[in-house]
Amino acid sequence: MTAVVTHFELIGGTPAVREAVRRFYDRLVADPELAGFFSGVDLGNLKRHQVDLLSMVLGGPSSYTGRDLGEAHSHLAIDSQTYAKVGGHLVAVLEELGVPEHVIASVAETLTSVSPQIVTR
Repeated sequence: MTAVVTHFELIGGTPAVREAVRRFYDRLVADPELAGFFSGVDLGNLKRHQVDLLSMVLGGPSSYTGRDLGEAHSHLAIDSQTYAKVGGHLVAVLEELGVPEHVIASVAETLTSVSPQIVTR
């Protein structure tokens, strides 16, 4: 019997997810069109939630205890163009880290499936 390897395990587990999240937020706050969304935000806390959320999406530990995605983003009035740009940054980071294409495609599918909860404008 062959053990099933999750996407989380395949990319290197928690250390790899932490590095992806670190690079992701570095890109977001450096992007002049997106930086304003993070003004006054506790990035350390946000990154911890993102590590938990991305780990869960990749089939790793399900320890995400943050707010519902819609609730967490409702006050931001995110439009589809902004959402796509953020998703593009995440995909670019995963590509930089050498994450296999099928794993990136799975993350992209998740981004598409949750967009109605986040895109409110």
